[in-house]
Amino acid sequence: MIRSNLTFDEIRLGATASVNRVVMPDDVTLFAHVSGNLNPVHLPSSTGGSGEAPPAPSMWLGSLFSAVLGNLLPGPGTLYESQTLRFRARAHVGDELTITVQVIEKHPPRTVVLATRVTHGEALLAEGVAEVLAPTEHRVVEDATLPGLMLVRHRHFERLMAACRNLPPMRTAVVVPEEENALMGALAGARAGLIVPILIGAEAAIRATAEACHADLAGIEIIDVPSHDAGAARAVEMVLQGTAMTLMKGHLHTDELLRHVVKSQGGLRTTRRISHVFVMDAPALHDLLLVTDAAINIAPTLEEKVDIVQNAIDLAQALGIAQPRVGILSAVETVNPKMPSTIDAAALSKMADRGQIRGGLVDGPLAMDNAISLTAARTKGLKSLVAGRADILVAPNLESGNILAKELTYAAQAEGAGLVLGARAPVMLTSRADDEQSRLFSCAVAVLYATWQATGRSVVPPARPTTDVPR
Repeated sequence: MIRSNLTFDEIRLGATASVNRVVMPDDVTLFAHVSGNLNPVHLPSSTGGSGEAPPAPSMWLGSLFSAVLGNLLPGPGTLYESQTLRFRARAHVGDELTITVQVIEKHPPRTVVLATRVTHGEALLAEGVAEVLAPTEHRVVEDATLPGLMLVRHRHFERLMAACRNLPPMRTAVVVPEEENALMGALAGARAGLIVPILIGAEAAIRATAEACHADLAGIEIIDVPSHDAGAARAVEMVLQGTAMTLMKGHLHTDELLRHVVKSQGGLRTTRRISHVFVMDAPALHDLLLVTDAAINIAPTLEEKVDIVQNAIDLAQALGIAQPRVGILSAVETVNPKMPSTIDAAALSKMADRGQIRGGLVDGPLAMDNAISLTAARTKGLKSLVAGRADILVAPNLESGNILAKELTYAAQAEGAGLVLGARAPVMLTSRADDEQSRLFSCAVAVLYATWQATGRSVVPPARPTTDVPR
């Protein structure tokens, strides 16, 4: 926007300028960061889900005059000298405010005095007097382009947690929680009412970890086993016996746990290929993004990819995505006989058209950019219901899937849940480096998936309209 100012000589007594602004949750969060004021009364999370909008900090209201003075009256080149403030009432998140300044005095050579007011409808929220130095030269300027800001907020994680609120907790065999993240993640799931943890491992090590973390294990069942292998075997046995509904990986290698999950005798195998899905909540994306397979199938065949895709579609439906869009990834968006991943992608797309894969829209090959960016898809002339809007990304192999998931976690600040599907029970398969929040997220996803399996319906409200919208 092009703006011009008023010099001291051009300003007239009684001149006014005003702007309107809605108080947004991000406004008060950013003000807390900038000012260091962490008073919970003003933070969006302080209402505890009561539905009440928090009051905006009063000094944030006072800061709004600066925009009117610096942009409009007198405009660019203005320098603040002083500001008095009197706060009459509170503004709340969601309120539309009017910020007004009016010239009441002029003192040569440059001083201008203005009455300042913030109102919400007929209510006066703040008033005061500003004294500024008006510019001496007429200027026409273009608004500066500021660096973008992104708040790392995981709204989909919060939405899935809310959907679990009225669901019963699942008895969960937690395998080898002998390290802080593993143990505290399980205990966090218990506090949130998502799981009833059964801790399986070396009891002395579990209790020592709890003591070091000042965690209370009162009332929590602990099964003492001599080794990681024995812990994994015992956890699988409990699922088969019906004394546990799901598994959670603790501080052991993935293959140590899965060896017992996939064994032909006494394991949890079904006719479906077992695969892993990361559920990613990235602040820069409008929707959840599922990535598969990044942890189990190293170089899956076309036949195995059919199950990998179907597993991911099932999970997406459990998370409230009624007809998930599946992008089969490759380096390009055209079929190239020299690139096997493009051949597989084309075959999977056609198999979905013929009903061999059910419940989702499948398209490929798609490069990463035109799978999640509608702009990139349009630039390349792709006409597809999936391109630019994918809910699920199917990687060509484990290496690329693992790189993609970890890039989202560490470069895009995504919060991720990990779940193994295709077995008789969901397996929460997180990295040993994952923090408590990630393990809590995995608990929520597992509960929602188990509910979908048991009832055939999702309890998660849709995150977007049913019409096509850009990701």
